[in-house]
Amino acid sequence: MMAARTGQRPVSSAIERRVEQLDTIAAVLPIDRRDELAELLTDQDVETLKHLVERGMGDNTLRALTSDLAYLEAWGLAATGKSLPWPAPEALLLKFVAHHLWDPERRAADPDHGMPDDVDGNLRRQGFLKSVGPHAPDTVRRRLASWSTLTKWRGLNGAFTSPALKSAIRLAVRAAPRTRRRKSAKAVTGDVLAKLLATCATDSLRDVRDRAILMVAFASGGRRRSEIAGLRREQMSVEPPVAVPDGPPLPSLAIHLGRTKTTSGEQDDVVYLTGRPVEALNAWMTAAKIDKGSVFRAIGRWGTVSRRAIDPQSVNAIIKQRVAMAGLEVGEFSAHGLRSGYLTEAANRGIPLPEAMEQSRHRSVQQASSYYNDATRRSGRAARML
Repeated sequence: MMAARTGQRPVSSAIERRVEQLDTIAAVLPIDRRDELAELLTDQDVETLKHLVERGMGDNTLRALTSDLAYLEAWGLAATGKSLPWPAPEALLLKFVAHHLWDPERRAADPDHGMPDDVDGNLRRQGFLKSVGPHAPDTVRRRLASWSTLTKWRGLNGAFTSPALKSAIRLAVRAAPRTRRRKSAKAVTGDVLAKLLATCATDSLRDVRDRAILMVAFASGGRRRSEIAGLRREQMSVEPPVAVPDGPPLPSLAIHLGRTKTTSGEQDDVVYLTGRPVEALNAWMTAAKIDKGSVFRAIGRWGTVSRRAIDPQSVNAIIKQRVAMAGLEVGEFSAHGLRSGYLTEAANRGIPLPEAMEQSRHRSVQQASSYYNDATRRSGRAARML
């Protein structure tokens, strides 16, 4: 069974059925690599995901749960040779912690410490592991939380609150300290954004699309890449033009985000675009002949626009490609840099924090204000004592 995931995959009616079921879920929840997931996940996994979709769980939460479930199933197959048992015994949970939180110094002296090489290699071949070293504690906690949530949705109880598991995590975190880094080392502020937009100078479909992605993601408050990838024409509504002194009225557009990472099921977050971002978005939709469905789509080699939405990873890849074309350091920027960059730029321009948060839709003042504090400290008097 494991060999099938690293070489030729057998075609079976069960896998084909899961592909079809995942496609129906994708209408609400875009899922990357559906064919691979159909082979990796069990029938009960897919039924659980369908149940969560029907219960109206937020799209971003579903994406995170699906991603974590796929990783857990891949790890379980690599570590034990079979699919995850439900509920998972305490020993398997402890094995998960031991494989992901370990001491690099001890690993150098003891090759059996941490994740075994064969498990590591298997996960890397499938694309589930990319970085080297122990996982971030927050990532391990999140995946365990997802594991616990999926267990409860199956009507089962797990050992996720056992003293042994809590103690194992606490001790492992102490043994494998990691410095917390922001998702994007540098913020995509206005000056950086201008350089990225300068690489989209032609009328080619790719340039028109990428220009719209950059401008919409930034101007709408620094939208998450999943929100940009999942944006649909039906979420947009034309607003009355905005009057400005000494110039023609600016086009305006509302984007209804629906449920997001920080809203409840009854809330419908709305953000607004005005002026150039609206023009860029309209130019893309006109050029690609998009009047319904997914807004941002893949473009084939011969300029054919796909019917399917681009995935969140593609948004990140587009940002990095434009960063490289602009002559900037690719490793210093990512899609999340547009989110942090929006708030940083707002701080640089003296826009009040509450006003910026209305557009970014941050719920945590502490988190949003950190970007303001960084901008203020960097240019403030305390940093210019000499």
